Amino acid sequence: MHQNHYFLRQLAPRLHEAIGGKRFMEAFSQDKDEIILVFAEARGKINFYKPFFLKATLRADFACLCFPDQFERARRNSVDLFTDLYDQAVTQVLAYENERALGIGLESGETLVFKLFGNRSNIVHFDTTGRTVNLFNNKLLGDQYLRIEELSRPLDQTYEAYLRANGRHEALFPTFGKLVNTYLREKLADQSDAAERWAIIQDVVQTLEQPATYYLSMIDYQPVLSLLPLGEIREPFTDPMEAVTRFYYAYARLGNLEKEKGEVLRLLRKRIQQTENYLENNLRKLMELEEGGRNEQMGHILMANLHQVPERAERVELYDFYRDQPILIKLKKELSPQKNAEMYYRKAKNEKIEVEKMEEGIGMREQELNVLRAHVAAIEGIGQLRELRAYIKKNALKQSSVVVDQGELFRKVDYLGYTILVGRNARNNDLLTRQYAYKEDLWLHARDVSGSHVVIKYQAGKKFPSPVVERAAQMAAWYSKRRTDSLCPVIVTPKKFVRKPKGLPEGAVVVDKEEVVLVEPKGE
Repeated sequence: MHQNHYFLRQLAPRLHEAIGGKRFMEAFSQDKDEIILVFAEARGKINFYKPFFLKATLRADFACLCFPDQFERARRNSVDLFTDLYDQAVTQVLAYENERALGIGLESGETLVFKLFGNRSNIVHFDTTGRTVNLFNNKLLGDQYLRIEELSRPLDQTYEAYLRANGRHEALFPTFGKLVNTYLREKLADQSDAAERWAIIQDVVQTLEQPATYYLSMIDYQPVLSLLPLGEIREPFTDPMEAVTRFYYAYARLGNLEKEKGEVLRLLRKRIQQTENYLENNLRKLMELEEGGRNEQMGHILMANLHQVPERAERVELYDFYRDQPILIKLKKELSPQKNAEMYYRKAKNEKIEVEKMEEGIGMREQELNVLRAHVAAIEGIGQLRELRAYIKKNALKQSSVVVDQGELFRKVDYLGYTILVGRNARNNDLLTRQYAYKEDLWLHARDVSGSHVVIKYQAGKKFPSPVVERAAQMAAWYSKRRTDSLCPVIVTPKKFVRKPKGLPEGAVVVDKEEVVLVEPKGE
């Protein structure tokens, strides 16, 4: 949580105590992805008077601030940075609302912002109008277009918003991060009442906003800075600056064995969690299919009572001889009673296929889960780096084989044995269409409105079944501006007919050949 918004909220006022009123004397880099900022009360002939050092490590795999007591600048291979801000007094240090960013305001009205966005971390110099002037890492081109006002994100975090989100706290508190969400999942596991769950969430929020202790813990052989008592607690702190500095040095002291073991264990446990979620969701769906009313039974009931079904009716109440009670059956008014029965028989056939596929998928995932758990147990017992690397290589436990799951990047639905992927936003749509969809895949999009790109993955030698295409089209309609329409036109075309000319905005494409289907919008 050293990059977490709630920690930065505590760090900002403490850092202001340390450097408020001091002058920004210099910033230099002598190692790649590392910068030292020096603040002091005055500039002497040789040294600074009462200097304060801020060290920022901004590697793609690790980004962290720390505050060493002393730092000797190398005589060679040292580059001065942000020189046009030197000798300005610090007027404020602030954390931005619901964001992982820390700003140091200077007397000119300009600001240095530490953007701690994981592998996209950077330092950005904003002028008095809030526009980007300079970057520490110029390779992060997107940061050139940042505006300082974009760093604050006001969010509706009321109980009413929680209910509107169907009890998904992640939508209201995107800054919690993995550690807090893991902690909350355990706390909420046995609670079903929305009010009680909300009370637990609010207790956690209060702890995060007013922490009495900062914990340096070990989780999966890795040091972790946490505002909650998680993992194997090594040392508690009351000062956020001291806590993050000790965390930085604890991480720096890690040996290669601990780093590589911790990395592969995190990946394996992430895959285990994904597999357990898959099993839980699909077992629940399987039970609903097996226990719910069968479409085949609906067809039989209709066929036995054709004379009682009025023409162009949208629903009809008939005697259910399976349960000895009346039953209300939905109909399509444009179909005859016989055609409506055929529709239910067709759904029943698809339902049987879906059950078979789900049972097959559940069996495979259960086997996978056992294998993953065996890998975790084996790796935890390895004590030598050479042995660990040999085990990883032998079992192909590289990141690409362990956690590259398209369900992490996109909304993913398995339907009748086919994989349907749905983009989450404009940038994600581009990623799906340009990098994860192949020319044989089927591409869908709601016609003439903005919405998600949807892709059905191709299976060699097979045609796309009509029920699968219809289901994907329903999702394309649901994740579009036509969600509330009763019927939505959806473009269906092979991916090879979709292209993105240079200059088009994110998510925009050109479709050279298309078919259109009309469907009722329907989500997951």
